[in-house]
Amino acid sequence: MSDATGYATMMVRLQLADDNTALLSVAIGLAKRFEARLIGVAVCRPMQIVYGDGYVMGDLIRADQEQIQRDLHDAKQVFDNAVQGLQAEWRGTEIFAGIPGYLAEAARAADLVIIGHDRGASLLDPARRVENSDLVMQAGRPVLVVPHDVAALKLDHALVGWTDTRETRRAVRDALPFLARAGQVTLVAVVPPVELDAATKRLADVQAWLQGHGIKAGALTAAATGDDAIRLNAIAREHKADLLVAGAYGHSRLREWVLGGVTHDLLLRAERCVLVSH
Repeated sequence: MSDATGYATMMVRLQLADDNTALLSVAIGLAKRFEARLIGVAVCRPMQIVYGDGYVMGDLIRADQEQIQRDLHDAKQVFDNAVQGLQAEWRGTEIFAGIPGYLAEAARAADLVIIGHDRGASLLDPARRVENSDLVMQAGRPVLVVPHDVAALKLDHALVGWTDTRETRRAVRDALPFLARAGQVTLVAVVPPVELDAATKRLADVQAWLQGHGIKAGALTAAATGDDAIRLNAIAREHKADLLVAGAYGHSRLREWVLGGVTHDLLLRAERCVLVSH
């Protein structure tokens, strides 16, 4: 059976006390398209209390607990109302460990993780929000990042940002179900001018591999002009791409994963849905 058949189970992460309408619309649309089971997840850490002089802010702790339970209840209600008629499951919980690690473990139940675009508020509210890059690097599953103003993934044109790395090869394989259903697929390599010919040959190999999965793809090489993320976004905009596929690459420093500059910028500047895989 071809790897391009589809995703059997998807997981969508709802942000507590936030508007998840568009994100849920995308997730439900994809679940219907792939005839997939949809798992809704919401998670929150309790307020981190600082103790001093033997004093514990009991009222504040109770208020925080009550707010968490209300927010989890509201998120479940929104999810349940939205997924009627679908095969779906809800997982809402309060945890004391790190949110990215919990979500990564929950991703074992899914073929695809769907999350909203990072609003950049995680540092202000670490009990509720999480850096998307942390989840991407830990999930072990492809992650679809959805901008807040996108309510449907049309898949008229999927664009693959190709770099000759392990992460990109895995991302393209993970994206096969999307690429198989896209009206048009284009491979794009942004490289220094001296590497244009070599990049064209590499893309030809990828085209042949995709053809083996029944996917016809065009190829485009572009000379790097400084900021590869800006260049790739400009090409995606020019070609009116609905979906951008990219590998998430990084390195370990002081036990912290750091996304490669291009991928990090794509997550921060999302104008369209981005599928990333590490």
